[in-house]
Amino acid sequence: MPKSILLVEDEDSIALALEFMMEEEGYSVRRVSSGTDALAAIESEVPNLVLLDVTLPGCSGFEVCQAIRLDDRLKAVRILMMTAKGSSMIRRKGLALGADDFVWKPFVIQDLKTKVRDLLEEAVS
Repeated sequence: MPKSILLVEDEDSIALALEFMMEEEGYSVRRVSSGTDALAAIESEVPNLVLLDVTLPGCSGFEVCQAIRLDDRLKAVRILMMTAKGSSMIRRKGLALGADDFVWKPFVIQDLKTKVRDLLEEAVS
């Protein structure tokens, strides 16, 4: 059974590209475009990894990250946050709230693939 990724990205062109890339890598991908939809999607089916944009409508990626980490049932879920805002403070905040790693947009595709693969390999099934 393929590892599952919940892709949370509100920019459609980025989301489509990421969805295609992750499916090509053999992952099962669900895509939502808001923080509120992300929380609902996680409730309906727990993913192995959440690829999570920081800036989202509804509630922010930070709020989604924190909600995942506060739920004991979701301890095994890996979180990879993404942002176009290149501030080290944003990265520190994401990691402090429980993100497993961080990528900056625009990202190097191979780096993103490697981070996703590494996080999924260390995830507890």
